[in-house]
Amino acid sequence: MSDSIINPRDLTPEQIAATIDHTLLKADATAEQVHALCREASANNFASVCVNPVWVDLAAKELADAQACVCTVVGFPLGASDTAIKVAETRYAIEHGASEIDMVIPVGRIAEDDGEPVLQDICEVTRACHELGAICKVIIEAALLTDEEKGLACMLSLKAGADFVKTSTGFGPGGATVEDVRLMSAAVSDAGLGVKAAGGIRTYEDTLAMLAAGATRIGASAGLAILAEARKG
Repeated sequence: MSDSIINPRDLTPEQIAATIDHTLLKADATAEQVHALCREASANNFASVCVNPVWVDLAAKELADAQACVCTVVGFPLGASDTAIKVAETRYAIEHGASEIDMVIPVGRIAEDDGEPVLQDICEVTRACHELGAICKVIIEAALLTDEEKGLACMLSLKAGADFVKTSTGFGPGGATVEDVRLMSAAVSDAGLGVKAAGGIRTYEDTLAMLAAGATRIGASAGLAILAEARKG
């Protein structure tokens, strides 16, 4: 979604809501908070709830009859676990109700052998997702990469058949930036991949800026506040 196609300010609040992954990835999240997150996502028709794997079962039950789906994270937040572990995490999460997987690449290996270890990592997780009917989003932790490395990470995600590239975990040294979203969108959007902007997106204006730069999904813990601002116009 780019401003050359549609002006994000012309989107209705409902259309804005449909781009948001309503997110709770805090280490100290409780069952009560996850219940509330799911109720909010269901009431507002957010795209998904994004929770840690331990909460997938609960979220799937809460959202069984809702439009919002369950998203979870794999290899989170460092991306440094072995690929086989990521694949096992992925399969377990999908079998317990997740339909979207946000995986973290091993960032420190992005420049090795033209990214071959990272390509294999993404390929294996993406294959597991698609075999079980789920979407794979690839978190590249853009704040840790040069522009050339960001481009490489996007190309590897494209080559691996992933569905989205995503800016960041929200736990790294920086979150989403307009410049990174624009770079990532230019690299993958023509091939049909989505771009998820996540990390530090707290306001309606932040959201509009990311959508205008090419984001097609927004990861945010401030979904309710963003939607409230959108409804005010």
